[in-house]
Amino acid sequence: MEDLSAGPFVPAVKSEPSKPIPSDPPSLSAGDTYPIAVVAVSEPDKDFLCPICMQLIKDAFLTSCGHSFCYMCIIIHLRNKSDCPCCGHYLTNSHLFPNFLLDKLLKKMSARQISKTASPVEHFRQTLQKLNPFMEDLSAGPFVPAVKSEPSKPIPSDPPSLSAGDTYPIAVVAVSEPDKDFLCPICMQLIKDAFLTSCGHSFCYMCIIIHLRNKSDCPCCGHYLTNSHLFPNFLLDKLLKKMSARQISKTASPVEHFRQTLQKGCDVTIKELDTLLSLLAEKKRKMEQEEAERNMQILLDFLHCLRKQKVDELKEVQTDLQFIKEDISAVEKHRMDLYRARDRYSMKLRMLDDSGGRKSWHSSKDKNTSGLMSSPLHLRGGLSSGSLTQKNEGKSQISSHGHGAQRKDAISGSDSQYINQSGLALVRKKRVHTQFNDLQECYLQKRRHPADKPHSQQERDMNLITREGYSAGLEDFQSVLTTFTRYSRLRVISELRHGDIFHSANIVSSIEFDRDDDLFATAGVSRCIKVFEFSAVMNEPADAHCPVVEMSTRSKLSCLSWNKFAKNQIASSDYEGIVTVWDVNTRKSLMEYEEHEKRAWSVDFSRTDPSMLVSGSDDCKVKVWRTNQENSVLNIDMKANICCVKYNPGSGNYIAVGSADHHIHYYDLRNTSHPVHVFSGHRKAVSYVKFLSDDELVSASTDGTLRLWDVKENLPVRTFRGHANEKNFVGLSVNSEYIACGSETNEVFVYHKEISKPLTWHRFGSPEVDDADDEAGSYFISAVCWKSDSSTILTANSQGTIKVLVLAA
Repeated sequence: MEDLSAGPFVPAVKSEPSKPIPSDPPSLSAGDTYPIAVVAVSEPDKDFLCPICMQLIKDAFLTSCGHSFCYMCIIIHLRNKSDCPCCGHYLTNSHLFPNFLLDKLLKKMSARQISKTASPVEHFRQTLQKLNPFMEDLSAGPFVPAVKSEPSKPIPSDPPSLSAGDTYPIAVVAVSEPDKDFLCPICMQLIKDAFLTSCGHSFCYMCIIIHLRNKSDCPCCGHYLTNSHLFPNFLLDKLLKKMSARQISKTASPVEHFRQTLQKGCDVTIKELDTLLSLLAEKKRKMEQEEAERNMQILLDFLHCLRKQKVDELKEVQTDLQFIKEDISAVEKHRMDLYRARDRYSMKLRMLDDSGGRKSWHSSKDKNTSGLMSSPLHLRGGLSSGSLTQKNEGKSQISSHGHGAQRKDAISGSDSQYINQSGLALVRKKRVHTQFNDLQECYLQKRRHPADKPHSQQERDMNLITREGYSAGLEDFQSVLTTFTRYSRLRVISELRHGDIFHSANIVSSIEFDRDDDLFATAGVSRCIKVFEFSAVMNEPADAHCPVVEMSTRSKLSCLSWNKFAKNQIASSDYEGIVTVWDVNTRKSLMEYEEHEKRAWSVDFSRTDPSMLVSGSDDCKVKVWRTNQENSVLNIDMKANICCVKYNPGSGNYIAVGSADHHIHYYDLRNTSHPVHVFSGHRKAVSYVKFLSDDELVSASTDGTLRLWDVKENLPVRTFRGHANEKNFVGLSVNSEYIACGSETNEVFVYHKEISKPLTWHRFGSPEVDDADDEAGSYFISAVCWKSDSSTILTANSQGTIKVLVLAA
């Protein structure tokens, strides 16, 4: 079995013959120069004695038959004979090879043993030799031929401590950091089946054989090698196996030691076994007791932790239930007040109707009476009077009938309106149930943590609570619920083609409304800014949509921004890095800024200072410009490409910068050495940033998410998911409560800022390709823009189609 588990196959070499070893080593006379003879070689370590001198091998050399000797011993032997002293194999000096590794190991053993047994004078002599290498050379003993030696490695000053009974050579077993010498240079593991090369280096047999299949050199020194230059290193292999066994025995558990002792056939009496069994039984009982106690303690800790968690959850649920109970009472009271107000209004209408009927009846009666009284006085005109009376009566009847019909129509209209309102209420309830979890989270968040408001606002809220029983959180949530359930779809109200039929590149990169929402401008890869009149787009047929202004540019355009004060000014950024300010009336450029070295992705006018604008570029720079100066007034160097920039609408001192480093950098332009805050959370480049309010910022990224941030508290608020965006800029626009963005599925998505899932979406059709999936999948939404304080949104896709959409119930 030992042979089967010996590892890789090793070629058969004539093994060493067993020889009787004398029990007493030869005595040394005074003056002998065998310092190694001082080593106490115990019985198990006779393997490491030279077979000729029977001393610990010094200057180890290996023969071609695999045996190790002292160099001087084997040289003297070969002067008289030409055979191996161990196996009788034919030998000459050319069949001797330095056994570096074995020699290093034996020297370490000798040095450690001598340091243990040497006198103080010997220690002092060794110290002087270390300080003066010349002395060491003079006392080195017999001359040894120069062979390329291995690089020296530091030897630890303190040898490992030995336990009682350990013999010294095996004490080197622990393969610690200094013992990397005993690792195979190829596999870096402890050498297994050691073989020596003709250049004196030792390897695992299989490692060097596999190496020589590809190369014919020594992995250590590059000496020419073939398989015939490999020789078995019996002694080193035996030593390493002992080291491995010793290491295993050191790391083995007491149980393993005991098992190995029993397997070796150790004599144990029945009494000793009974004692051991009783000790083991007692130990087992104690361990089981301790294990049971530990398990109980762990279970108890878990139950305490669970109870605390559930108690906290119960308190939270009880608090939420109290909120809900209070809000139900407040809403019920408010609903009853609305019902009473409606009833009072209906009663007033009925009273007005009744008083109007009586008045018309009295007036007709008075007219009839006056006609009858006047007939005797005017006999001639009696007929005419009678006919007049009949006409008046007819008119009165018609008027009365018409008034009744109007009431009937009003009643039927109110009934139909009630039916429509009832149907609409059902639809809105359905929407609530569809997004119930998100709405629930929104409600609880607003009730548990009401938003901070100014003192005057808090006073108004207190008055509201006193008057109606509404809390600030409930009022806020009612607003969210109303705006969220008000719309359920996007309806197309107009459509136009932006692209030229003669150009295939029709991507609309940017679309923006002007200050008054009368005009909107588009720009893209077609190298042209087109300005349309919104009312004309809404009222004229699709084929008649022509821009009112068209301005050509030298390069593809990436972004547009209208001046919020000067209605005729619009800024653009292009793929050559040029930022241009245009006069829409004259259709000429007012200023051109060419400081950016690469493509400029974004430009934005300040909402508080009409002369200021900011731009960002692939050159990793943000530049602030003034319309009456040719050069930039401020420059911010960043470490990554700039994808978007945006002024805070409430202050011209703050800008948000979206970057390819996945972050949003929020800067105060009065101190640009460091950003005020860096918002982290996106996993890819930030493509757009837009301000919902002075304190709320929305960002879009190619990681397929939108994120809402609080720039006042520097906190993330919400993440929106639902659209697809991995590589293109798909547009982003905000409008008080709503957020719109595009998708790479050729769809427009609308989110409510309080709900993380989409409110609704609309898919662009592909009229040219019959909505083929493979073609439609190549298009994406490229730009979106809300009409201010409106439910209308402009959208454009990469095909050049522009649609006017409106949120509908």
